[in-house]
Amino acid sequence: STHRLLPLFLGLFQGALLLFFALFVTYDKPSAQAEDANLVANQLYGIFPFFQDIQVMLVVGLGLLLTFLPRYGFSALTHNFLLLNFSTQWALVLQGLLHHFHHGQVHLDLHNLLTAEFAAVTVLISVGAVLGRTSPCQLLVVATCEVPVYLASEWAIITRLGVLDVGGTITIHVFSCYFGLGVSKALFGSAQQPVHPKETPTPRSDLLSLVGTLILWVFWPSFVAILCQSGDAQHRAFLNTLLAMSASAVTTVVASSLLESDGKLSPGHLQNGSLAGGVAIGAVADMAVPPVAALALGSLSAMACVLGFRFLTPLLARKLALQDQCGIHNLHGLPGILGAAASAMAILVASEDTSGSHFSQVSPTRRNASEASWGQWGDHGAGQQALCQAAGLAVAIGASLPAGLLAGAALRLPCLVRPPERLCFDDSLYFKIQDEAENPGPGDTAEEGALALKE
Repeated sequence: STHRLLPLFLGLFQGALLLFFALFVTYDKPSAQAEDANLVANQLYGIFPFFQDIQVMLVVGLGLLLTFLPRYGFSALTHNFLLLNFSTQWALVLQGLLHHFHHGQVHLDLHNLLTAEFAAVTVLISVGAVLGRTSPCQLLVVATCEVPVYLASEWAIITRLGVLDVGGTITIHVFSCYFGLGVSKALFGSAQQPVHPKETPTPRSDLLSLVGTLILWVFWPSFVAILCQSGDAQHRAFLNTLLAMSASAVTTVVASSLLESDGKLSPGHLQNGSLAGGVAIGAVADMAVPPVAALALGSLSAMACVLGFRFLTPLLARKLALQDQCGIHNLHGLPGILGAAASAMAILVASEDTSGSHFSQVSPTRRNASEASWGQWGDHGAGQQALCQAAGLAVAIGASLPAGLLAGAALRLPCLVRPPERLCFDDSLYFKIQDEAENPGPGDTAEEGALALKE
């Protein structure tokens, strides 16, 4: 029944979207002025290479990062790709109606598509908490619920509170982490999930996942800097992001080696800790913080990520029965909180410089309510902004966690039945695997037979 429900759900959605686009969506008319046309062309050529980098990150890098489960690689890549496209289209509809609906038409451009993809990123991160134990229909329900909550949360944080977060540390990473944890808690309840025999990574699956990490590491500066104003702010964002991620990569190796009794490295630590600096730096990337601050933030975030995998994840599973399959709390939650705290500290420290050179005006997509430049604010204004950064963090967690709990409760509806335990983390439930006759099928091993008997 779930295999019939998926094409029905997607077919109805795509049909409704075709009707909506036919009736309401249009492109902006080309400008007749040569100067305006050249300006539009320059803006397009300036943003499109970054947009392509982000596409590679989300489709290839993030998809491969999720292939650490040895018999779930097809599903991880495909479901990631499906959710990206579904969530982007859903976000285009919602933000078009909310922000770009004029005279009965929604005007579409590349910038709208980019911000819609940012909404989709939150979904891709959140579902990592329940990866392998949920059906595609359940994942689509998560996306349907999460995108509108994200758009409302981002509007409250950026537009109403005026939070500075050009790289999405608070609005994307913290929000998606606690939404995903809320989904997991509501879906699985108070029963601790046992270790599944197909859950243990193999050298091959860990290698593929590490390749995904390297792709994400290379293209991450484009994700952070694409919303910055061109010029000094964007230049600083590139430099700060590269420094933070370089420090997080080195610190991950140090922390992972010290935590293991034999001094060897954990692939899971490398796959995640190397990216923690990119998560944390987003809130301060376009600020003129000294280079040592970017390095320190990258190192701290990597240590928090590795320590989270080593100690916090087992503790939360044992005390709260919290399932976090991909460790999104360690990669997105803890570094995101560190980045939010760092942004407040940077604002307070930089307020001593009355020249205003430490901050640039916020990008039009991340503009605060007053649209004031930092150079016009005194100490009181900087202190107020630091409080806004803390308030933005509170709003991100306060909005995402209850919404995730509600979405997780919706996943327990009878029509959205979860995969049976013995078929979790297995591609054969969703794909026609060509060499199924040669490879052992689900339930063939002693552990899987025991799972089947238990069911």
